Amino acid sequence: MTIHIATDRKANLVGSVWMIAAMAIFSIEDACIKAASEMVPIGEVLIIFGLGGALVFAGLALANKEPLFIPEVVSRPMCIRVIFEITGRLFYGLALALIPLSAATVILQATPLVVVAGAAVVFGEKVGWRRWTAIIVGLVGVVIIIQPGTDSFSILSLLAVLGMFGFAGRDLASRAAPVELSTTILGLYGFSSIVVAGVLFSLWKAEPFVLPGIEVFPYVLGAIVAGVVAYSCLMKAMRIGEVSAVTPFRYSRLLFGIALGIVLFGEQLSSAMMIGSGLIVLSGLFIFWRGRQVGVAK
Repeated sequence: MTIHIATDRKANLVGSVWMIAAMAIFSIEDACIKAASEMVPIGEVLIIFGLGGALVFAGLALANKEPLFIPEVVSRPMCIRVIFEITGRLFYGLALALIPLSAATVILQATPLVVVAGAAVVFGEKVGWRRWTAIIVGLVGVVIIIQPGTDSFSILSLLAVLGMFGFAGRDLASRAAPVELSTTILGLYGFSSIVVAGVLFSLWKAEPFVLPGIEVFPYVLGAIVAGVVAYSCLMKAMRIGEVSAVTPFRYSRLLFGIALGIVLFGEQLSSAMMIGSGLIVLSGLFIFWRGRQVGVAK
């Protein structure tokens, strides 16, 4: 028993390190996309970024002798997942381009709260009044950050909120995705969805294609590499450690995002953002702790 507990602790520690690494690299991806969007239209950035990531995952799938298409790809859960992926990537990409990186990152941290609420509504998972209260408190934190009805309110901040809901829907749909689909294939179609998001936005804006200058490619390449590596680190974290043990470390992305926003883009933190982010993180940590307590009680 002692050996088993020690092994679990070691696995959780290793998984937590992989999760922190994933969140740090995801923050780098966000910073690269934001920097690239200052030089070329965001729709074009999404198209190039999505194509690059899709090609990488397609290559990995072929190297593993996995077929790139099987009937499960067009199953109902996967179609729903793609729709939410497009929504999340499109609106979060716009948020990265148009609002401070730190603000977009903080709002994104409410995704796990919405996932828990969605799991209760869609999958009938048991969520007690304590966790429902924490979800509400976390969403109040989002409201405090965007400050509706005040002079500080920017309607552009709602882009990050819409992106957050899109990612939450994607995560919920992923739980219902056919088990025959590997993480590599999910990554392939996830990045392909980014291409669709970029094309839709470019068509809607009727923006002409701009030939990127040489200075854009390091940022786009950095975003592609960071996206693929971070995704791989995330999968390792979720497979090595217990979900309840490693998931709370997702909130480390908030620290990395804020730090990069301040250092690279000269952003400043407002008191509203600090209070709101505090409520979001505390609510999320309480939900995961409470979920673990309930699981132990069973």
